[in-house]
This record gives sequence, C-alpha cells and structure tokens, in this order.
Amino acid sequence: MKTQAGDVRAVLDKLGIDRSAVVGHDIGTMVAYAYADRYPERTDKLVVMDAPVPGIPPWDTIVRNPLLWHFSFGGPDAERLVAGRERIYLDRFWNEFAGTPSKVDEATRKHYAALYARPGAMRAAFAQFNAIPQDEKDNLAGLSTKLTMPVLAIGGEKSFGANEAIVMRNAATDVREVVIPGAGHWLMEEAPGATIRAVVGFWGE
Repeated sequence: MKTQAGDVRAVLDKLGIDRSAVVGHDIGTMVAYAYADRYPERTDKLVVMDAPVPGIPPWDTIVRNPLLWHFSFGGPDAERLVAGRERIYLDRFWNEFAGTPSKVDEATRKHYAALYARPGAMRAAFAQFNAIPQDEKDNLAGLSTKLTMPVLAIGGEKSFGANEAIVMRNAATDVREVVIPGAGHWLMEEAPGATIRAVVGFWGE
C-alpha cells in the first residue's frame, strides 16, 4: 500500500494538486490510510470505508474472521483453481459480504468477472492481498505518531459497522463515525445515497 500511496502522490503532483481529501473503500481504505500516513501535510481529510487497516488494532482479531481467508490466498495453484471460474470466485465476495446480495446486480457482476478473467488480472489481485504482511509492518512502524487530520470512518451496519471507527481511533486523533443502516460491505452498490451524503457532509464541515 505504501508504494500505491506513492503512485497516488505522483498522479496528484502531475495534475498540480498539492493538498487533497482522500477517500478509500475496501483495499482503497488501506491505500488511503497509507497515503495519509506518508503525506500528512498534504492530506486535508481522510475517509475510510468498511475495511480493516493492516497492523492497526484490533487487526490481529479481525484477521481471524473466517470470512477473510482470501487475505492469505494466492500463488500459482490458486490461479489454476480460479482460472475460468472468476465469476464463481467473485460471487462469493458479493454474496457473503453484501447485506443484500441482490443489490450487486447482474450487470455489475458480469463486468467485473470479465475484467478479472483477463490475462494476469487474478495474479495481480492475489498479489495485492499477499503484500498485506509487509503493509502490516509498514503501518506498525508509523503507529507511534497518530494522524491528526479529520477522519471519517464509515462502516456498513451488516459488515464492519462501528468497528471501522474503532480501528481508526487507534491510528488517528480526530475520528467521526458513521454506520450506514442496512448496508453490508458494498456501500456504493447497497446504499449509495446515504454513503455519498456522509462523505459530502464531512467534506463540507
């Protein structure tokens, strides 16, 4: 995530943007945290949504959840298992992590399954998760200095819920908490209106 945070910074530099508010969901939450930690003087506000942050307590408890087995899944044999079955693999995430699986519609599922079926796509996806142990080390190294910019922690009621804010209070000094009623992990598919209102309202404070 540290490297991806640097990539984000490089894009913003190219665009001539010095400071910004940063928003992340799922793996994006981990990247957004890494960005804010690496570039605090260039981060006005941080929004993290429905995902843990490697190394930030209670990380050791969170990763024991059987639903997160995919954090340690990858490699050549995993690629062989999933090859040609990308839709089955991805359906598991939509069906088990959503509060209401039907809100992740068929068109969305087909779209992402086609993308992940491209050559090298699943290898890259597995590599993202397999890098998490290094992300944990990176985040623990910087945990002695908490983030001071305002942070909004959003969790779906049927997913991370208030735990998103619990995580961030261990890493930041100014944390607001929002739990999206009825939603699972896929906030923008399940409750886009409530999620957007929370983020935009936070930006306007």
